[in-house]
Amino acid sequence: MIDPRVDTYIEKAELFAQPILKKLRSSIHNASPEIVETIKWGFPNFEYKGSILCSFASFKHHCSFGFWLGSKMEDPDKIFIQGEAMGNLGKLKSIDDLPSEDILRRYFQEAMILIENGEKLSKNVRKTIQEADLKVPGDLDSLLNKHPKARTTFDSFSRSNKKEYITWIEDAKTQTTREKRIATTIEFLSEGKTKNWKYERK
Repeated sequence: MIDPRVDTYIEKAELFAQPILKKLRSSIHNASPEIVETIKWGFPNFEYKGSILCSFASFKHHCSFGFWLGSKMEDPDKIFIQGEAMGNLGKLKSIDDLPSEDILRRYFQEAMILIENGEKLSKNVRKTIQEADLKVPGDLDSLLNKHPKARTTFDSFSRSNKKEYITWIEDAKTQTTREKRIATTIEFLSEGKTKNWKYERK
């Protein structure tokens, strides 16, 4: 089942990413007509029989793709990149980085069988996957290390709250604006505030 939000997500992706995402989407649906698209945590997820099968995401310089139960899969063709959370296939920068259609089909089949067998992930693994590729900018991370209260607040935040700050900083058009936003971020975090704390209901 197609979700128009996934069309929009792909259209808004960087030009290099669009063919990668389109190819992955096609391969996913070729695996089974029962696969359903949705958006979770801000990026496309694909469900099979009510459980997440896989997901992909686009970033400024790469795409990522991962099987929800990837940690339980055998990986006979050695296509998984160790150390990746959501992105089992590593950083995808061109369509040539993708495995062949035959290999992907076999992996999809294994992942679907795991779902049919009732396999589940632990809470810790689920949290790791949900937060995958949420990269903290180096300049922000350095300042967080110098401000323990801000660090504690940031680390305790949900993925969405962290992303609000990170996106705001990364969207700065000049270095001066970026530095001001980072300073404000540290100030707000030190006070236990989210990025949009002014608009939260009291």
